[in-house]
Amino acid sequence: MLETSKRPKIVIVGAGFGGLSATRELADSPVDVTLLDRQNYHLFQPLLYQVATAALTPAEIAAPIRGILRRQRNATVFMDEVCGVDTGAKEVATTSGRRIPYDALVLATGARHSYFGQDGWAAFAPGLKSIDDAFALRKKILLAFEQAEMSASEDDAYREAQQTFVVIGGGPTGVELAGAIAELAHSMARDFRRIEAEGTRILLVEGGDRLVPSFDPALSDRVMKDLASLGVDVRLNTMVSEIGDGFIEAGDERIRAGTVLWAAGVQASPAANWLGVETGRSGHVPVTDTLTIHGHPEIYAIGDTAAHVPKGAERPLPGVAPVAKQMGIYVGRRLARLARGKAPGGAFRYLDYGSMATIGRNRAIAEIGGLHISGFVGWLLWGLAHVYFLIGYRNRLFVMLTWLWSYVTWQRGVRLITGRE
Repeated sequence: MLETSKRPKIVIVGAGFGGLSATRELADSPVDVTLLDRQNYHLFQPLLYQVATAALTPAEIAAPIRGILRRQRNATVFMDEVCGVDTGAKEVATTSGRRIPYDALVLATGARHSYFGQDGWAAFAPGLKSIDDAFALRKKILLAFEQAEMSASEDDAYREAQQTFVVIGGGPTGVELAGAIAELAHSMARDFRRIEAEGTRILLVEGGDRLVPSFDPALSDRVMKDLASLGVDVRLNTMVSEIGDGFIEAGDERIRAGTVLWAAGVQASPAANWLGVETGRSGHVPVTDTLTIHGHPEIYAIGDTAAHVPKGAERPLPGVAPVAKQMGIYVGRRLARLARGKAPGGAFRYLDYGSMATIGRNRAIAEIGGLHISGFVGWLLWGLAHVYFLIGYRNRLFVMLTWLWSYVTWQRGVRLITGRE
């Protein structure tokens, strides 16, 4: 219970799907909510790869947090970064020096890249978790084509390296990136005079025996065929042993590549360190069936921060947007009931509405219950689902119009190289 004689103070760390959903569920509750995030915007991460591949702009997949919560009078937003939690004093410490008291704390701090102990690879194989990451990748990808054009008749080896793109990791992010780069190469080739789309080489390296292993094997096979039709060279059962400036070593081969992208793994935020709890290798915080921390019923962990194993399941729930959103809604409603002196309700139960991934134009897979969908119909369902989950009518409209324009013209409209040194 929220044991306080005053209006309860609820601190929510992170304005992603989970944190924002929890905040909005508390809109009409007799509580004061403080929402903390390092950024001043909510980001729709599932479409971030489209910013990196020049299909969308950040403004179409992000929205200011203050704008989203403008009418929620019991919510205060701070653009600040948490650096610790004092569970004894019930205070959150931030890098700005604030100490914010709480009666209930919700940690929705997301995840970061994991290089499996090879952190030095990050300089040569950037990942994709933020708008800054997307801008850096877009610049890197577009510059590779420009540099290949300038060297086309002077240095064939250099040109080939610049037109070689390696994506490491065969999960949904990896296959979406590989497919998007393949389509980008084909659309951009019309604007160049000295390089051709056929000269672009895209490799997708996966350590396991199939792509998108969370999907049914038949859909994994469909992804393989779709990527092959786009010219993507998929290497399964291939482990990366070294990444350096302009090359990778995968299996027994050394590959020169101007662009290497990381989509192979994630690590939870430092939330577990703040709380002093033991975790597995990925750093996710173990939670109870009500998403609270063991021994601290006033502290919740949700989304990518949490390791929640449903009853009867062998593995924790995946770190995807629907899981985070449902967790946020559950925690928000639970806290709202407690604030009104009502029974908090039962354990958290995740309703799996299915999984989707797109490979490119007219190519996608969807697994909804026992139904397997692929091809054009899967692509339409993927597009509708992602537009639905976007924040704000403006973003939904702009994304639909941008996708329609790209579909009709085969063009990517955001091919701007900015921030050159």
